[in-house]
Parts: sequence; structure tokens; C-alpha cells
Amino acid sequence: MSSTHLVLSDDSLLSRIDRALFWLEARLTLLGGVLILALVLLATTNVLGRWLFDRPISGYIDWVEQAMAFFAFLGIAYTQRLGGHIRMDIVIARLHGRWLWAVEFLSTLLILLLTLVLVYGAWLHFYRAWEIGDSSLDIDLPTWPAKLVVPVSLAFLALRLLLQLWGYGRALWRADPSPVAVPLLEDTASLAAKEAELMLDQDDPENPR
Repeated sequence: MSSTHLVLSDDSLLSRIDRALFWLEARLTLLGGVLILALVLLATTNVLGRWLFDRPISGYIDWVEQAMAFFAFLGIAYTQRLGGHIRMDIVIARLHGRWLWAVEFLSTLLILLLTLVLVYGAWLHFYRAWEIGDSSLDIDLPTWPAKLVVPVSLAFLALRLLLQLWGYGRALWRADPSPVAVPLLEDTASLAAKEAELMLDQDDPENPR
């Protein structure tokens, strides 16, 4: 399933680093959202220009291709922090205590190893584009910025996974029922209550809860 989960915080070093990294992740995600808005405006301008003046934007497809890498990857670490990536937690949701933290630690470690391999491959791909001066077919738009955003975003994801390994490892060592800096699974009743509260707030904006 895919949803956002509760992330606790306290005054520990782990939690302070978690919040600082989350601040950066949120800004990257915001940048991705701004680029999506810019792409929507670009598409609107392109359609209106073609319809009204028979003058579409030159290289429109090239700009779209380059922009897709930005808004596809900039929010990947932010989503990981909130536990929003798609995952199957039918089995994990039934675990408790050290068994739960051990499984979460192992799965996070495997994801981290895969992410590091992807960072290495994506960096080589960017460096090759930079070195040969790779560009788009229509307007010769340099492709290296879009290719650079992939290893940079994955590097932030790797940092996030390292912090979560720290959090799960500490929870495993201490048998902590409520660890910080990691997304905690919530039961169906809690999620339903939050959704109901959100709907009530939307229906009655003058009386925020």
C-alpha cells in the first residue's frame, strides 16, 4: 500500500539531523512542484500559440523531456521520509517489537545498497553526457542538467535511508516501541480517524480542529 505514516521527533541528535534533512527534502520537492507548474504553463502557451497564431513553442518536446527527470526524482527522498512509497506491508503490519525493527532494518539496508548502485550508474551516465556534450535532437538542449538531477536526488535518498537505518537500528537495540526519524505503521482505525478528521476540517473551514 501507499500512504504517509507518522514520524516522531525528539531532542536527540538523530531527530535533529532528520529534521534538517527533511527541510532540504521539502525544498527539493517544492522545486519539483514549481517545475510541474512551469511545465503546465508551457503546455498551455504551446497550445494557445499553435491555435491562435500557428506558432508553437520551438523545442517544446525537448523541454518536456528534460523537465520530467526533475519532477520525477526531486521528491523521492521526501516521500521515503514520510513512508509514502508503494510497499506491501501485509506481513510487516503483523510484526511487533524487535521483529518489526529487524525486518525494517533489513529491507532498508537492501534498498540502500540498490540506491548506491543506482547513484553510481546515474553519475556515470551524467558524466558521459557532460563529456561528449550530449544534447536534444530538436533545439540542441543540453541533457546533462536532467541527467545530473538523478544521481543528486538518489544521493539524498541514500542519506535518508542511512538515517532510517540508524533509527531502526537504535529501535532494535533498545526495543523502543516509538522510535524517532522513521515512518511508523498505523493501523486501519487510526488512518480512518485521520481521514475523517481531515474531511470534517474541509467541510467546516471556519472551525479548524
